Amino acid sequence: MKQRVSWLLRSRLLLVALLCGAATTSTTGYATSYPLTVTDDLGRSVTLLHEPRRIVAMLPSHTETLFAIEAGDKLVGIDRYSNYPKAETDKLPKVGSGYQPNIEAIVALRPDLVLADESTSSRLTEKLAAAGLTVYGGTAQTYTEVFEKISVLGRLTNHEAGATRLITAMRGELNAVAAQLAGVPKVSVYDEIDPTPYSAGPNSFIGVLLGKAGGSNIIPGGLGDFPRISPELVVKANPSVMIGLSLKDAQARPGWNTLQAVTAGRVYQPTREENDALARPGPRLPVALRVLAKFLHPERF
Repeated sequence: MKQRVSWLLRSRLLLVALLCGAATTSTTGYATSYPLTVTDDLGRSVTLLHEPRRIVAMLPSHTETLFAIEAGDKLVGIDRYSNYPKAETDKLPKVGSGYQPNIEAIVALRPDLVLADESTSSRLTEKLAAAGLTVYGGTAQTYTEVFEKISVLGRLTNHEAGATRLITAMRGELNAVAAQLAGVPKVSVYDEIDPTPYSAGPNSFIGVLLGKAGGSNIIPGGLGDFPRISPELVVKANPSVMIGLSLKDAQARPGWNTLQAVTAGRVYQPTREENDALARPGPRLPVALRVLAKFLHPERF
């Protein structure tokens, strides 16, 4: 799966830090003790003998999380898709992607921790571990896991206080959007992740956001978090709103030109920035929720 914390969110984080007197990770009760051993999403035991100083992040969600918890100064390399925050990520070396990593470049950066995904298809974690690197393999797939992963990254990097502040601020932003949607009727919605087509199941982090935004996802939960679906499923469900494709593309697909969303012109293609926020399970979750809410209930936004 292919995220930007709003200026408001970032300013709130700073304000909370100042008010709480917790601007550093050495705050009593938050400092991580090393050696530290955690279990990643592949069931591997990952041990850090000391606080990591040189980190390579191979996923945009990990990159964004480290900057949001004020651990971005530890990054010495990032994946090719990490682009937020722009000024900071523009300065960092790009070392490929999950499926096409530049192993030599990663090793040359001498990282004491690499953050990768848990995908068995890319085998990225396995490849990096074989090169003698300490690798944590894991990403959030569900809404709850987004907060869990932020907490884990805070612990791994000795920035637990920053992680706690971020989670608190995110929940506040999410609750504020939810308050604006109080009492709205559910709108049936199809969210396209990829034109193959792949979509988001109701139990994925995107699926939960759709529900919180006032949507009723047409994808059955039994198909999984990010299933490849049959176009006929969409035709049969006849959603009121479509997200993730253009109106022109929807009109061109067999049987789709008469669907409610298409005839009403309620087919929305997010901007690149919006799409990044929607696709990345990390700090920009509140931004993603607001984007979806705007598409589903524009009268409230």
